[in-house]
Amino acid sequence: MTFSFEIKHELAPSDSSLRPVGRAGVIHTPNGDIETPAFIPVGTKATVKSVMPESMRELGAQALLANAYHLYLQPGPAIVDAAGGVSKFMNWNGPTFTDSGGFQVLSLGVGFKKVLAMETDTVQSDDVIADHKQRLAHVDDDGVTFKSHIDGTMHRFTPEFSMQVQHQLGADIMFAFDECTTLLNTREYQVKSLERTRLWALRCIDEHERLTVERSHKPYQALFGVIQGAQYEDLRRQAAGDLGAMNFDGFGIGGALDKHQLGTIVRWVSEELPAGKPRHLLGIGEPEDLFIGVEAGADTFDCVAASRAGRNAAVYSLDGRFNITNARFRDSFVKLVEDCDCYTCMHYTQAYLHHLVKAKELLAATLLTIHNEHFVVGLVAKIRKAIIDGTYYELKAEFFARYPRSASS
Repeated sequence: MTFSFEIKHELAPSDSSLRPVGRAGVIHTPNGDIETPAFIPVGTKATVKSVMPESMRELGAQALLANAYHLYLQPGPAIVDAAGGVSKFMNWNGPTFTDSGGFQVLSLGVGFKKVLAMETDTVQSDDVIADHKQRLAHVDDDGVTFKSHIDGTMHRFTPEFSMQVQHQLGADIMFAFDECTTLLNTREYQVKSLERTRLWALRCIDEHERLTVERSHKPYQALFGVIQGAQYEDLRRQAAGDLGAMNFDGFGIGGALDKHQLGTIVRWVSEELPAGKPRHLLGIGEPEDLFIGVEAGADTFDCVAASRAGRNAAVYSLDGRFNITNARFRDSFVKLVEDCDCYTCMHYTQAYLHHLVKAKELLAATLLTIHNEHFVVGLVAKIRKAIIDGTYYELKAEFFARYPRSASS
């Protein structure tokens, strides 16, 4: 089977003046189908930290996303290729995504996170670096030279090299190499960067097509273009129009964004992109943001937040997040979250999880990550079902009647 996307149901917007962009559908890949909307847990180094792939399947995950930058550095793409691709390498045997490595190269290079809230007194610059950070990446029109965070060795990613690495990793869906800016960059730099990313996209397509022919004995790998443009409507729409006209199988919505504008930015992009191709919202996965993204047209999401929260003793629930280290859980012999049917909640108490975290036992990260991933994956599954059933807005109202809503929602 090759790659394709079917739209099954459209979500009517809450505002009748807006065009419908939210939808439910199915992405068909050589390693299986992904019913959308879907949350794609992140297995950075070919593993969701502390959790077996079998457990991820049992909790409802349909696909996993691995990180090209990290797998390039260790164990190396040739090893993954020899194993039969990242899915077989990690014993997942289902659909997989790999990102291009661009975000990791550039975010490690300047020390900033993906999402930044802009303050009115923020000073913008063409060359930014986070406080107390050393620059590890240098961008030019041909690619990025960067220093490994593992051993300090120097490496270089170009659009062609990113494609070569990702073809060896063998994921069903991969992303074009792009420059990920920050909101601290000036508009002038954003414009230059957008053109650089556009030219890199063309180079990625050319190399992808060459490698697809060269590796025709391998299953087809879909290539998604990545839409940048920061918080500027004209740049986002321009990028979506430029890349939307290219021969991509789908699109990632990435880059720096102010979370207060998440829905607005995703909708700008969705309105410009070809309706018949899937849209992936990169690095977004907090529960309240999933509703925003779906309504604005995103089909799939990935984020490390659920697993990272679990490793830090934070627990997702319909009443918001709580920390299991709180003293009130020390002798609480009830299930971790009352209205959850995940493996952790069906077999372990709050007191036991509290003990594991306090004792610094590795099992704590496993059990809490299983719960959090189940919560997020399951929430998006409920959103998908509600779109199909025509009850999406009822589900949303019911969810936010309990879940603390942030200002960005």
